Amino acid sequence: MKKIATLLAAVSLMMPITTSAQSVQGTSYFLPKTVLKFHLLVEKTTFKPGELAEYADKYMKLRNVGTAPNTSYKIVRVNIEKTSVPDSSKMYTALIDKKHSIFSIKRTDEGILQAINAEGEPREFYKPFKSAPKAKVLNAKDYMNQDILSAGSSAKMAELIAQDIYEIRESRNELSRGNADYMPKDGAQLKIMLSNLDTQEKALMQVFTGTTEKDTTEHVVTFIPEKTIDRTTLFRFSKKLGLVDADDLSGEPYYISISDEHIIPELPIEAQTDEKKKDKDNCGVYVNLPGKINITLTNSQSQLITSEIYAAQFGRTESLSGELFGRKLTTHLVVDPITGNAKSLKVEPIE
Repeated sequence: MKKIATLLAAVSLMMPITTSAQSVQGTSYFLPKTVLKFHLLVEKTTFKPGELAEYADKYMKLRNVGTAPNTSYKIVRVNIEKTSVPDSSKMYTALIDKKHSIFSIKRTDEGILQAINAEGEPREFYKPFKSAPKAKVLNAKDYMNQDILSAGSSAKMAELIAQDIYEIRESRNELSRGNADYMPKDGAQLKIMLSNLDTQEKALMQVFTGTTEKDTTEHVVTFIPEKTIDRTTLFRFSKKLGLVDADDLSGEPYYISISDEHIIPELPIEAQTDEKKKDKDNCGVYVNLPGKINITLTNSQSQLITSEIYAAQFGRTESLSGELFGRKLTTHLVVDPITGNAKSLKVEPIE
């Protein structure tokens, strides 16, 4: 029977942790380890040459028109998100018994401490990037007349298309100057007519200049700072391939540096107690005093990011005296689930 009871107790510790308040002899929780997530917005540009690009100079006086397909990538923005994971080295059990006024413990879904005898503050989650709807690619053939479509050679087709483009430009100029044979009745109609002419020209010009499509996507690179580092490769980026592995030499390295500023906040005044009293009445309530660090992200040309944050693993852990949770006091503690620091601590006497 004792073996069965021991097994059940062990299984109970392994069960998923919920955020609901619990009233048991002891409730286990984790303090957090701060995690950095670098959100990279990467723009992909795809160029497809026009089918009549070789005639661009002859008929449209356009030089250096691309004649080969090409795909390129570039980073347009980098953001840092602070988040956390449970620190397995900082698992504690808060005592819930007759000697202490611990009525409820709130934790995240991962088991990180949020609050004791209080409601944890709502967590702010990073909003993923949403790309704008892509513009519809025009089909040049939808704007070609029968003569163009039945042309016997590419050269003849290019000549006829160029003539159409010049006629479209002439019509637009006449409308803009008010000299067209059929002028619109009002400004709204004029705007529509000019827009239609612009669309026709853009579609036909594609056969010479080609098409360029751009698509922006978000990529996330996760990093857990553990110690001071100087120019460690975080990721590599290739203009031809985009984001690649950190050991893929086809990409340019992007370096992360972490420096410890050795600045640690103090406990709230209400929580500052004589060390002997802490040891005498340890009720299993701990918080982090996170350390301030400086983060920089650079490549070979420039510095992309510099930021100062507090990280749990660069500070130290402090226990709160059981006196704060004794029978004569009710202490309401709210903890930052990213750093483990005490965000607020309110002590009220029990009447």
